[in-house]
Amino acid sequence: MKLSVNVDHVATLREARGGLEPDPVTAAHIAEIAGADGIVCHLREDRRHIKDRDLKLLRETIKTKLDLEMAATEEMIKIAIQTHPELVTLVPERRLERTTERGLNVVEQVSFLSDVVSEFHKHNIKVSLFVDPIPDQVEASAKTGADFIEIHTGEYANAKDEKTQLEELNKIKEMAKLAHQLGLRVNAGHGLNYLNVIPITKIPEIEELSIGHAIVARAIFVGFERAVREMVKIVKGI
Repeated sequence: MKLSVNVDHVATLREARGGLEPDPVTAAHIAEIAGADGIVCHLREDRRHIKDRDLKLLRETIKTKLDLEMAATEEMIKIAIQTHPELVTLVPERRLERTTERGLNVVEQVSFLSDVVSEFHKHNIKVSLFVDPIPDQVEASAKTGADFIEIHTGEYANAKDEKTQLEELNKIKEMAKLAHQLGLRVNAGHGLNYLNVIPITKIPEIEELSIGHAIVARAIFVGFERAVREMVKIVKGI
């Protein structure tokens, strides 16, 4: 299994003071050195953390893979085509949320998302849809022609007791299998940390995990490179 490191939370820390540090682009380079397979960033419409300049520098300098999380708006589609990441992950976006709180409602916008996917494919950019582990959403995702889904693991990660966590884990397992059967490739992420990620790494259909906050939180105590290396070992089982 692969690990892509989300550097949004480094940018969030920078924006807390409105200065230049810490730099998410530097964090991306350290993550690559530490063994990350890719870098994730979310360019939000309100630019609350990652800025256009960050995205430009990431595209110019990272050596692995760039996954651009974005809302499917006209502005963001244009930016993504100009930037040409290896992957775009389409996510829902609300101004008041602290982080992405739910998956896309693909069922209600299959036609629109099919057009968006088609536009990206014209430019040789792969597309992932960030969805909750619900059969209807996974099946609708396959209809759009998307290359991947990214299963939203938030409910699993936030479960308050073992029974609920196991129920949510089973949903993720079942939806990963369903997606695979439908010809979709599978990624996963949201809320994963150094403990709850372990059962997720055992799901064979999942190719890659996107993790950011837990790594940045761990880095406060042990440094960013070590925090990434520790997560790489867990995700890859080494």
